[in-house]
Amino acid sequence: MADYKSSIVQFTPFSSLVQPAFWHELTRLKIDVLRLAEHSLPIAASYSAGRSVKDRETGKEVDLGCHITLGEDAFDLNAEPPQQSVQCTGTFKNFNTIEDFKTADKATLFNQVTDEIWNAVKETGDISALNKFLLITFADLKKYKYYYWFAFPALVAKPAWSIPGPGWQSALEVLGSSALSSIHAKLSPKLFNYFLVRPSSNDYEVAPISEFETFFVNIPPSQQTVGFLDPSASTEHPGWPLRNVLAYLRSRYLTKGPASVRVLCWRDTEQPRDGVSWKSRFGVVECPASESPGKPSAVGWEKNTSGKLGARLADLAPMLDPRRLAEQAVDLNLKLMRWRILPALDLERVAGTRCLLLGAGTLGCYVSRVLLGWGVRDITLVDSGNVAFSNPVRQPLFEFEDCLQGGKPKAECAAEALKRIFPGVNSKGIMLSIPMPGHPIPPQNVRQVHQDIAQLESLISEHDAIFLLMDSRESRWLPTVMGKAKGKIVLNAALGFDSYLVMRHGGRASTTTKPSNLGCYYCNDVVAPSDSLTDRTLDQMCTVTRPGLAAIASATAVELLVSVLQHPAGVHAPAPPADFLAKEYNDEDAEKGGYKGVLGVVPHQLRGFLAQFRTLPIVGAAYDRCTGCSEAVLQAYEREGFDMLLNAFNDTGYLERLTGLDKLHSEGEAALEALEGVEWDDEDDDI
Repeated sequence: MADYKSSIVQFTPFSSLVQPAFWHELTRLKIDVLRLAEHSLPIAASYSAGRSVKDRETGKEVDLGCHITLGEDAFDLNAEPPQQSVQCTGTFKNFNTIEDFKTADKATLFNQVTDEIWNAVKETGDISALNKFLLITFADLKKYKYYYWFAFPALVAKPAWSIPGPGWQSALEVLGSSALSSIHAKLSPKLFNYFLVRPSSNDYEVAPISEFETFFVNIPPSQQTVGFLDPSASTEHPGWPLRNVLAYLRSRYLTKGPASVRVLCWRDTEQPRDGVSWKSRFGVVECPASESPGKPSAVGWEKNTSGKLGARLADLAPMLDPRRLAEQAVDLNLKLMRWRILPALDLERVAGTRCLLLGAGTLGCYVSRVLLGWGVRDITLVDSGNVAFSNPVRQPLFEFEDCLQGGKPKAECAAEALKRIFPGVNSKGIMLSIPMPGHPIPPQNVRQVHQDIAQLESLISEHDAIFLLMDSRESRWLPTVMGKAKGKIVLNAALGFDSYLVMRHGGRASTTTKPSNLGCYYCNDVVAPSDSLTDRTLDQMCTVTRPGLAAIASATAVELLVSVLQHPAGVHAPAPPADFLAKEYNDEDAEKGGYKGVLGVVPHQLRGFLAQFRTLPIVGAAYDRCTGCSEAVLQAYEREGFDMLLNAFNDTGYLERLTGLDKLHSEGEAALEALEGVEWDDEDDDI
């Protein structure tokens, strides 16, 4: 018989394998749930049987490592592990700064997990706790770098376990193919991470390791086998989980004198087709009498890629699609706003709002940029013009090249620029002329105008918020009517030289909502909108404003939209009275009046004056004879459709007759005529 010497049992340590999806889930968890919290969380990982592959050049088997894997569902403890895998749970702790990560009391964290393992060994007997692990991280979400360090605590046996004789052998040679086939059949389809094996007549039986005392009754030690799913593929060294199960057996069942354990390192989750290529290993390990019954020390911090004890780094930036990086970066700023300042902020509602911008000039360019900043993903621009040489310096979506050869269509050019800025936006540009009151339609153009109106109606129906950003007053009339009739959020922005107006139109009453009683752009008019574009001088054809005014008005318009979206009443949000805003008010007063939303009060109109650097909130009531939003106009539009609109375009007096403004004018003229016949007494004797 050969003279074999005993050797200390060496174990293949765990090597972490973190899937990119885990870091994406950690990013979501950090922003949406953890925020600045640093409390520990439970986490789940899995490992499977060790695997090796044959090198085609050398013909040798190459181990694939002793991996423990974290995936996207790591924070869901109820998730099923992959097939033929074992789930193990651990403790996860994320730090808010890299300094906190570096200076963390890692020994204390490690000992806490070790105590849980030792408690399972000595007290509860919970076999699932033997593979507990620790993961600490720092997530640099701006650079998509994740610093992490795993620990897989393993109890140190003193004295150490040794393996005498021939060492680790092929399980096929020791147990035989029929025994392995029988064991495989008993373990399928669900594997035990640790199990017991005993012979039974011509078969083998298996049981959970927790049944050690009863399962091996009347079974001689030479036929008692302890098996475990071995994540190691090494022929010489079993996997890391064996360390703690040996401590478990030694402390609970093999407490007296020397111990000897027959170990089956199970690596055959799939039965070999040829019946002989079994990969499992077998060995008998021994340990002298224990020196101390107390808690042993533990080891288990994972080494980094340099082979030293230290953290690892996952840099996802080079791996990620730049579009996805941009999308996450946009969301990061907004989500930080929510969890640091406004937890009730409904970002999803903002992002899901489909915005239609009528006008792709100075206002349209600035509005679209601010919408991007708020995370809006669906923006459609409508304009009938081309980019001119005067545009790029004032309209930030255009460049000099866009002006050449007659200029690119403004709407399409602006939409493409938005996609270059942020590829995740769904931006479209449509070249379309909007018919206007006071601008008669020639008979030969009626068909085209009919198509244009149908397209505009479709666009307004498909979008949630409509921005009126055109150059002329009358061009805003048709979308005002359509937007009010369809219950959309309609916002106006208009510029003067050093003043601006930003306003929202009031919502139309329905069977379930009350009217907000807020006026539209035309509610202060006592005349119908008419042609303001004919015979204009150069200064009248161009919008002459201070260069910074458009950016201020555009940003204000978008902020007003978001405030409306965050108010419980939405488009019907009441506006606080001017005297309410003029004085100091508290949140309680605002809530009592129904004015307060998540972002504060929602004004009706804002008039800004750069000469005084002043902004005035104004409330204007809806006018029952308004040519833009009165029920007379809306019902005529809904009843007659295109015919009604054609009358408004061709007949300058139609809207005034429809709303009763003509009677108002007649009454006013009659009153003036009556006043002309009055004799005034100029004597002041009584003064």
